[in-house]
Formats: sequence, structure tokens, C-alpha cells
Amino acid sequence: MKPINPLRLLLICVILAVAGWSATVVTSRYSMATPVLPLTALATMGVIVAITLVLGIRVLRWRNSHKPNSTAKKTHLDPLLAARTLVLAQACAYAGTVLLGWHVGIFLDQLRVWSLRSDQSITWLALAMAGGGLVMIVVGLVVERFCRIPPEDGDPNLDSKKGRPARGEAAGEGEYAYRGD
Repeated sequence: MKPINPLRLLLICVILAVAGWSATVVTSRYSMATPVLPLTALATMGVIVAITLVLGIRVLRWRNSHKPNSTAKKTHLDPLLAARTLVLAQACAYAGTVLLGWHVGIFLDQLRVWSLRSDQSITWLALAMAGGGLVMIVVGLVVERFCRIPPEDGDPNLDSKKGRPARGEAAGEGEYAYRGD
């Protein structure tokens, strides 16, 4: 599995910011409700972030206990759990990017009518949702980093740079904690 490309996240965020801004312009033109998530979505984002962090810390503890000079008790990490943690971290980052982009677009549209409205709750709600999306991105990227393991000593794939790389290995990419060997 390849690591998340930050430029791809940025591109998704910009595209969704334009989409969020456009949707807000259209809905306000037709006197419809602004397409922003309710405040309860922040609680859902918090639960997703907490679960991702807990699972990521579990993988990090396993990774740190398997260092060569470590005196910690050697435990076994279920490879499926590590793979699921990695997928959850990447999904968290992508979902956070979508939420951040959409709500930044809404926030930017709401800023232009800031002084005309007496109730700015939609603006603050869009800003809170964008902040929640940003937290999801950061946690997703950090937990993805937790799932990376350093190359092992004497790894034959690293000693000989001839020929094709091993399956799943690309230039400059490390392996993740769920080795399928």
C-alpha cells in the first residue's frame, strides 16, 4: 500500500472547496438551507479520531518494542489489525480532506455576507467543521506514520538494488507494519 500523497490531498481539498462554495451560492440564490453538517457531526469526527489514535498507538507500541536493543516484552501484532489500522488512518485523512475542503468553501462564501447577517451561526459551524476535518487529516497522517516500520538489517531487497523491487516496494517507500511475509 502506498503512503498518502499530500499533493493529492491538497488537490482534493481545493476541488471540494470550489464545490462547497458553488453549492452555497446556488442554495442561497434559491433560498435553501446552507449545505453544512450539523454540530453533532463533530462528535462523530471525534469518535473516529479517537479510535484511529488508539489503534495507531497500539501499532506504535508494537513497533517500538521490536527495536534491536529493546528490552520490552516481545508481543505479537495481528497483521490484519495493523493493515486495518493503516486503512483506517488513510480513510480518516481522506475524509478529513473532503470535510475540510467542503466547509472551507462554505466558510469563504459566508464571509462575504458576514456583516449583513445578524446570525453568524452557519459561519462558525462551517469553521468548526473545517477544523474537525483538519484534525482528521493530521491524525490520519500521524497514524499512517506510526504504521511504518524501518527496514530490517540484512534485508536482501535493500542490499541488492539490481532488478525489480519486491512486491509492494517502490523507490523511497518503506514498508508498513503489516508485512505479509
